[in-house]
Amino acid sequence: MTVEMNTPPLPQTLPATARPLTVSGELIKLLTPMEGLITAGQTATAEVLSLKQADQTFQLLLKVTLDSGRQTTVQATSDQPVAQGTRMVVTQPSASNLAVTVQQAIASSVATLTRIDTAQLPVGTLLQGKVLTSQALPQVPGQPAVFRSMVSLLNTVLSGTTLSIESPQPLRIGTLLSAQVQDTQTLKFVPLSSRQEQLAVTHQLVDQQSRQGSLDGLLKLLQDLPDSDQTSVELRSAASRLLAGLPDVQQLSTAKGLAQALLNSGTFLETKLLAGQNPTLAPDLKADLLKLIAQLTPALQPNTNLSAIIAANTLVQAMPNFVRNALGMLGQVSAKPPPTSFPLPERLLQNAEGEDDLEHLLRLAAAAVSRLQSHQLSSLEQTGVTADGRLVSTWQLEIPMRNLQDIVPLQVKFQREEAPEKESQQERREEREPKQQLWRVDLAFDMEPLGPLLVQAQLIKGSLSSQLWAERPYTASLIESNLSALRERLLASGLNVGDLDCHLGTPPQGPQTRLEQRWVDENA
Repeated sequence: MTVEMNTPPLPQTLPATARPLTVSGELIKLLTPMEGLITAGQTATAEVLSLKQADQTFQLLLKVTLDSGRQTTVQATSDQPVAQGTRMVVTQPSASNLAVTVQQAIASSVATLTRIDTAQLPVGTLLQGKVLTSQALPQVPGQPAVFRSMVSLLNTVLSGTTLSIESPQPLRIGTLLSAQVQDTQTLKFVPLSSRQEQLAVTHQLVDQQSRQGSLDGLLKLLQDLPDSDQTSVELRSAASRLLAGLPDVQQLSTAKGLAQALLNSGTFLETKLLAGQNPTLAPDLKADLLKLIAQLTPALQPNTNLSAIIAANTLVQAMPNFVRNALGMLGQVSAKPPPTSFPLPERLLQNAEGEDDLEHLLRLAAAAVSRLQSHQLSSLEQTGVTADGRLVSTWQLEIPMRNLQDIVPLQVKFQREEAPEKESQQERREEREPKQQLWRVDLAFDMEPLGPLLVQAQLIKGSLSSQLWAERPYTASLIESNLSALRERLLASGLNVGDLDCHLGTPPQGPQTRLEQRWVDENA
C-alpha cells in the first residue's frame, strides 16, 4: 500500500483465496443470552446484517428467522469472519450460543467471493475495495505467514459484495485497496502514489458542491462594501486586497500574466504551504478568501446561524491533511455518482430570512471557498491511472478576471494524458523516443456581449485542434467569420493546425469522463 495510509508495504501480486470459509459446527456467542430463542431440535435461518472486527474476534449482527416466520435481530461474536449477506442454518445448544449446522446453507445468497469471474470482471479491470477484516491463518512450518482479509468491493457490477483474499502481510482494517484483475486467482495492487482514491474524493466532492456558490456574487458585494460601523478597517482591507489581486483581460492575454494568474488562483495554496512558502507574500485567491472570513467572523454574534457554515469550511485551512484523511472515510460511500461536469454551473445564494448583510457576506465567502475546493477535488477525481496504464493528470480551476467594470469568472481545465509504458525487453534495450503527451484545455466564461462560451482544444506532437461553442447566434457567426485569422496566427506561432470549428449551442454531454476515453493520436 502507501505511506499515506501507514500500512506495511505489500507485494505486487495478491492471490485471491479459493478456499471457502469453514465454520461448520463452530459456536457463535450471543452478546446477550437468550433462553429458548430456537426450540431444542429445531433450526433457524440466520443472515449476517453487519460485520465488524474487534482485535481477533468478529462482531456480528444477525437476523434470525424461525420456522414460524418470526424474525429477530441478535448481536453475537465469532472467532471467524462471516461476510455481510451470508445466510446460514443454525441451532441453539445453549442460551449463550448458536451453532452453525450447515455452512453456506443457501449458496445463492452467500456474499463472499473466493475467486474472480473474469467474464464479469475481465483481466485488467480496476477494483476498489475497503478492508473489513484481517486475520492470521495457522502457519505451516517452513512456510511464510499468510493473512486472510475480507474486502468489500466499492465499484464494478459487484459493488457491495465481499471478496476473500490472502496476502503475505496483514492489511489494515478500514483502508482502501486499488488492484487490477490478473486472472481468476490473482490481483495486482495499483500504488496509491500513482492514483488518487477516486471514490473518497468523489464522496467529499458531493458535500463541497452542495455548499458552493458562484464567485461573482461575492465579488460584486465586495466592490460595493459600505464604509460603516459594521465594516472594520481590517475587513475593508481584506476585501481590497482580494479585489486588487484579480487579473484583468490584458494580463491574461500574455503568457507570463496567465501563468501568474493560474498560480494565484487558490488551486496551489496547499502546495505553497507544504513547501514552506508564506502565502501572504503574493496574492492568492483562496488565502485572501480565508482572511476575509477571518475578519467577518468576529463581527457576528456568537449565536449566529452561520456557525455550521464556518465549521464546515474550516477544513480548507488544512487541505493536504483532509485529502489524506479522506482516504479512510469510505464507510459512508455508496455507488459512485455521475462524473463532475465542466464547467461548474452558476449558483447564486440569496439572502436568507432574518439574515443581516455581514451574515450574508460570510455565507457567500464560505460558498466561494467551497467552489474553489470543488474545482480542486474535481481535479483529483479526474486524475489517475486508467485500466490500460495511461496516466491522466487534471488541473481544474477558476479565475475571476476584470473586464472593464465587470468581473467575469473564467473556468479552466488542463488535462495531460500519457501513453502507457511499453514493456517489451527489446524496446527497453533500444533508445527510447520521448514520451508523447496529449494535452487538452477547456475554457468556459460568460462575457457580455458575447454570452456563454466554451472552448475545447487538444495538442499533441505540435498539432492543435479546437472546437468552440457559443450559445448566442450572433457570437457563433462572429467567431466563424474570424476562424481563418485565428488559424493564421496559430500557424505563425509554430503550431500545426488541424480542425477549427465553431458550433451554436453547448457541447454534448456523453456518459463517459475524459479519464475513461481512449488514447487518441490525431496524426495516426
